[in-house]
Amino acid sequence: MNLGLKLGKKAPLVLLSSVLFAGLYIPQSTSVVDAKAANLTPTYEVKFMLDDDILNSDLTIQSEVQNAFDLPAKAQKIAVEYFDTSDKQLDSEGWNVRFRKKEDKDNFEMTYKKRYSIANGDINAALTLANQQGFDASDTNYEAEVDWGYSKQTLSLSNDKKSKATTSGATLPTDSKALSLLVDNLPGKLKKWKDGSSWGEKQLKASRSYGPVMASKYEGSWNGIDVDVEIWPIRNASGTGTEPVIEISFKTDDYNTAATDRQQLMNYLNQEGWLVPQDSLKTQLVLDRY
Repeated sequence: MNLGLKLGKKAPLVLLSSVLFAGLYIPQSTSVVDAKAANLTPTYEVKFMLDDDILNSDLTIQSEVQNAFDLPAKAQKIAVEYFDTSDKQLDSEGWNVRFRKKEDKDNFEMTYKKRYSIANGDINAALTLANQQGFDASDTNYEAEVDWGYSKQTLSLSNDKKSKATTSGATLPTDSKALSLLVDNLPGKLKKWKDGSSWGEKQLKASRSYGPVMASKYEGSWNGIDVDVEIWPIRNASGTGTEPVIEISFKTDDYNTAATDRQQLMNYLNQEGWLVPQDSLKTQLVLDRY
């Protein structure tokens, strides 16, 4: 077997081992080749916006929709706010920092999320770019998810942290307390973003609260799929009141399942007249209007 090696007095030493298989001698190099860690493997969350005609005047869901998605009468309340600088430096770099408290949990929940746009459905290209920027399969601190809306896909990489709550129900702490917890739990990747030192920490320390929003979440099912319906009363563009942003979503680990069930759900929502044909922008609306 010709391995293209010439061994002479001046040739570099190559360490060889051998494998004896069925009487065949096979030389094998034991030199180690550094391999780039694999891309992250994403899960999928399909999201559609629903028309606010499905709501009663008190922002509860009408019985027809409740029955269609097997939703409970009472929602879970979740207080949500985001933190960023006044000129939204974190958001401009694709980072969102979220703080929330669920009414039935005894922890504050902190999420540090990096987003990558997915162009023309090329999920692997977004995963590869994330890999080049330090998010790969060797990092178990970040969960990769493809957010799949009406017309867009976005790769989201989330690092979730928790801290024992000092409030009860869906009540947030003071902004200074929330920000202090967010800074204390800041992941290294965001801390060192851009300059490899402390850019993210500086931006977060200079941040303010955007929100809060008191969201309502219903957990149900449709066609054998677990679905969530969330209602976010977000400040309207004029600042004179709020307008409800309603989203239905489901999660799956499999791309083909996501694609098939997404199409079926979209067809059903469209047929019932409940679908809003645009992508959900809850986070961006909060950042823009508070």
